[in-house]
Amino acid sequence: MRIVSLITAIAVVSILYILVFERDVLNGFSDGKDIQELANDLGDGPELNSEENVVNSKTEKDKKIISVVVIESSAKTIDSAVTLRGETAAARSVEVRSETSGQVINEPLRKGATISQGQVLCSLDPGTRQATLADAVAGLAEARARVPETQAKLDEAKARLTEAKINFNAANKLSEGGYASETRVASAKAAVRAAEASIASATAGFDSTRSNIQSAEASVAIAKKEIERISLTAPFNGILETDTAELGTLLQPGALCAKIIQLNPIKFVGFVPETELNRIIKGSTATAKLLNGKEIQGEVTFVSRSADQTTRTFRVEIEADNADLSISKGQTSEILIASDGTQAHLLPQSALTLNDNGALGVRTVDDNSKVLFFATDIIRDTMKGVWLKGLPDKATVIVLGQEYVTDGVEVQQIFQEVKN
Repeated sequence: MRIVSLITAIAVVSILYILVFERDVLNGFSDGKDIQELANDLGDGPELNSEENVVNSKTEKDKKIISVVVIESSAKTIDSAVTLRGETAAARSVEVRSETSGQVINEPLRKGATISQGQVLCSLDPGTRQATLADAVAGLAEARARVPETQAKLDEAKARLTEAKINFNAANKLSEGGYASETRVASAKAAVRAAEASIASATAGFDSTRSNIQSAEASVAIAKKEIERISLTAPFNGILETDTAELGTLLQPGALCAKIIQLNPIKFVGFVPETELNRIIKGSTATAKLLNGKEIQGEVTFVSRSADQTTRTFRVEIEADNADLSISKGQTSEILIASDGTQAHLLPQSALTLNDNGALGVRTVDDNSKVLFFATDIIRDTMKGVWLKGLPDKATVIVLGQEYVTDGVEVQQIFQEVKN
């Protein structure tokens, strides 16, 4: 009984389904449609036993082409000035430090003051330095006064030696003729040796006198230098970066008196990447633009040949005139260094992509609608886009969809108008 009830329930449900959901099919059957048409209505697909339609459907899916947005780009000659971000720096900077001990006895100069070369910055108490110099001068005079005395002793010793040699020769000849004794010859010979010893002593005395003179001269020079050191002066024209030492300050050797910077000419310092290094030549014309809009013409004076170990960039210095001192140290600037022009394409940044090897570039479409990757170098980054080199003179560049295609893939091109 249960089985009969179950079969009855299934039949009722089937009939209700056909009446409710397949009403149109039943109406068509009642209107005389054939079995194939009804099957098409039920399956909403290819005709029964139509293998050809199934194959055609698969082929259409296999031939589905990806659409990409492209633009037509032509290379243009641009001013390929090397652009750097940098800052201003003093042409010269020095810390004036004391070389001796002493108390500052002059009023201090305040930072920002303009100073001239040779101007006294710090004056130290001379103390006993003048007395030391006077003593050294007196010692030098005394040493020089002894020169005639020692010279006379040397001349006297030389004369005695000459006399002793004459007496010795005479005694020797008389002894050979039997007219002089051996004692006389020996005495004359001893006189010669004594005269030679006197010359040696006189020569030593003369050399000692000369040494004393040199020592006295050195003492005078040291005393004079010590007096010079009590006046700390500016080595060049410039501006005080700090106050000079305060009145009454005791300066020891190495203590700071003041710091001076020179802002005319002004120096602009920037760092160039390795890829741009060979385009910068010493002596090239450069233009620096400050944040306030002021532009200054200058010249490249230094290009480093040693890279920074951290950034792997190379230091570049430009000097420019700053006679009015309107440019200060540490101002941010944009530096343009003149270089030869080059052919490049202006493309949106969104066109850039990476290939499977990690190379930066763009994907293009050739005449056969096939994708082709070109590695490129960025010459300049602007508000309108990036200037790239490494592409043909004319290229169809994919700007949207390049991430979904690879080399050799056929694509459908949707051209986008380039806005100037």
